[in-house]
Amino acid sequence: MNTLPVVLDLHAEEASFLAILRDYALRAPHYDLDDLGKLEDRIDAHLDGLRIAGPAGLETLLAQLGPHTVGEIFASVVLAFEAHNTNGLSQLSEHVRNAVETERGYLMALGWLDWEWVAPWIDRMLASPKPLFRRLGLAACGMHRHDPGAALLTELSQAEPSVLARAARTAGELRRHDLMPTIRAHRLHKDAATRFWVNWATAQMGDEHALESLRPFAEQPGEFQYRALCVLLAWQHREHSIAWIHQLIQNPEQPRIGIQAIGLLGDPVGVPWLIQQMSDLPYARVAGEAFSLMTGADLALLNLELQQLPDFDAGPNDDAEDSNVVMDPDENLPWPDPQSIAVWWQAHGGDFQAGVSYMLGLPHSVNSFQQALAQGQQRQRIAAACGIARFRPTEVLFPTSAPASRQKKLLGEPAQFGR
Repeated sequence: MNTLPVVLDLHAEEASFLAILRDYALRAPHYDLDDLGKLEDRIDAHLDGLRIAGPAGLETLLAQLGPHTVGEIFASVVLAFEAHNTNGLSQLSEHVRNAVETERGYLMALGWLDWEWVAPWIDRMLASPKPLFRRLGLAACGMHRHDPGAALLTELSQAEPSVLARAARTAGELRRHDLMPTIRAHRLHKDAATRFWVNWATAQMGDEHALESLRPFAEQPGEFQYRALCVLLAWQHREHSIAWIHQLIQNPEQPRIGIQAIGLLGDPVGVPWLIQQMSDLPYARVAGEAFSLMTGADLALLNLELQQLPDFDAGPNDDAEDSNVVMDPDENLPWPDPQSIAVWWQAHGGDFQAGVSYMLGLPHSVNSFQQALAQGQQRQRIAAACGIARFRPTEVLFPTSAPASRQKKLLGEPAQFGR
């Protein structure tokens, strides 16, 4: 079928852009599972436009590759795997080797594709002399919760930090308790990312000693902070968590972390303090999010938002001289109205018992975490996956980054959950 080049360019551009948007949405505070599904339908529609064009679709994408084209790599890998296009995959592999940033797009594609498309290539990846491809093979197994067998132990003995980190992460996702002694040997690894994933993995298997190593990651802004917070608050003894949170909220440099930690702990005794923080503009929205995570109160649905938005800009801006280049992590959260919320809490606070942890208005339990996985937003769902792991220590971690259809199947068929 002949498709106009301009149409193919449009499909390539849209699929690539939406893939990047989905990557952000997986960790966003305002996307739930249905929102992810709708976004993924849009991506698939544009991929269909490229598929229908046959080889020309992949050729269009390959022609657009550059050192920063993460979305284009995603779409290219999807099409190349589905078509078993070995020449295209060779070209993509060479490109990713020379453009490190685009590895993210390759990973995104491996998680997006159904296992049947990925499986024939896994052994070849894991046997590669190149660390890049062994990382990708391990990542694919982890994202699909497919055990690569002996390859995990082999890679946990590797000196290459990035391969070791991915092997540890995959072992943690699969809850390979038998590998815990081997993973723990790297607990003090000098590479920060490797050290994080090693301790994250064993913590998910009940290793209390790993929590101490995760705490510095939870206390410092960065890519690992929220993951570390979720694991700590899921596995740490309650009294230790309370003492640690007291330290956080007394530190003027860490109010945001303390606010999130109170929401994740879920004890309603923290609600009055959260309501106070809602008057402090830099932390108002994350305090509202913590309140909702604990109580299940939808600020928009219950008219607990400010009617007039405050004049506040967390950045970044267009001033080239300004060093503020960090995106506002709360950009898509509602602005809470502390007065209205205080009135709501006065009316409903009696439904909550001090000393009990809640998520979305329900005491922590397998049932409440499952409900959060089904109905919550992504940051809530990530926390719920960590919570349910504590109750089900032998099952694989629930994959909150998997395509929505795959997640819904797991949630809708309990017998398959954790397999």
